[in-house]
Amino acid sequence: CLAMATFSVAGAPTRVAVRCGESRIGKVPVAVPKGVDVTLSGSTLTVKGKTATLTREFPDGVVLSQEEDNIIVKRADDSRKARSQHGLCRTLANNMVVGVSEGWKKELELVGVGYRASVEGRTLVMNLGYSHPVRMEPPEGVTAAVEGNTKVTISGADKEVVGNFAAVCRSKRPPEPYKGKGVKYVDEVIERKEGKSGR
Repeated sequence: CLAMATFSVAGAPTRVAVRCGESRIGKVPVAVPKGVDVTLSGSTLTVKGKTATLTREFPDGVVLSQEEDNIIVKRADDSRKARSQHGLCRTLANNMVVGVSEGWKKELELVGVGYRASVEGRTLVMNLGYSHPVRMEPPEGVTAAVEGNTKVTISGADKEVVGNFAAVCRSKRPPEPYKGKGVKYVDEVIERKEGKSGR
């Protein structure tokens, strides 16, 4: 396809035709493993696994099709909007397939004296140094598990919902840069600051 780009030449804007290639991510087929059922209805994709079913409506800029055990995501046209959505939509479709087949998870760690977590029914309860425990109810399709009182695992089929709930839990006591106390992701690196020293 050809796209028009504007460059500045000697201070004057100049429009030049530039050949644009296909998205490197978007052109890769999404492999559908055994045990996963895929249903396409117009621009709506439904993916069903053993434990979960996910449905998403995709924008008009892309066209989805199923070929054997693959989901193919193509651009509907060569417009800028379609090109910008191509790789994203392929990633979203892949996240749905991985979610219903393997699931997604985020691991949090509580750092601090007296900081601990537990699960009561479906409710995640965290003691974070406040005068009251912080109680978090996971959204539908998301579960919270606690290991060793300080490690929390958020898991579910929808990557966005899992990530959002983990971020909300972290926001209840973000890690501070001096002693590192707070709720952090297990693989998160906290840049430490040196505290003021008395003379």
